[in-house]
Amino acid sequence: MSAFEFRYMTVADIDNVFKIETISFATPWSKEAFYNELTQNRFAKYMVIQHDSELVGYCGVWIVVDEAHITNIAILPEYRGKKLGETLLNKVMDEARKLGAASMTLEVRVTNVVAQNLYRKLGFQNGAIRKKYYTDNQEDALVMWVKL
Repeated sequence: MSAFEFRYMTVADIDNVFKIETISFATPWSKEAFYNELTQNRFAKYMVIQHDSELVGYCGVWIVVDEAHITNIAILPEYRGKKLGETLLNKVMDEARKLGAASMTLEVRVTNVVAQNLYRKLGFQNGAIRKKYYTDNQEDALVMWVKL
C-alpha cells in the first residue's frame, strides 16, 4: 500500500469530505456547513488523509483560546482498522498544541465503544454526559477530555 498524506483541508476537498461524512454519520453535516467552516470560522482547522488521489478521512477541530474541540472525525469504512484515525487524531492534537491549545474535548455516542477506546488510548478521560445530544435517535453523548 502506498503512503498516506496528511494535509489541511481545502474548499476543493468538500465533495470528498461530504462523501465520507454521509457514509459515516446518521445526521451528516451539509456541504455548506463545511464550506462555512473553511471560509468563515476563524477557529476551525480541518485535516484530511489522502491515499493516492482518494480522500479517505478527515478531522475537524475548533481552537478557541487554549481549548480545542473536535467537531468530527471519520475514515472511509474500507480504510478503518488501519490506525488511520489514531494517526490523524494524533496529528490534529499536535497541531492544536502548536496553536496554543492546552486541552482538547469531544463528544462521542455512549454506544460507540470503538471510538471511546481509541480516545482513551490517546489519553482522553470521561467527562460529563450530554443527555439526548444526538438528534437522530436522542442518544446521549459522552464528553471526553485530554490535557495537551
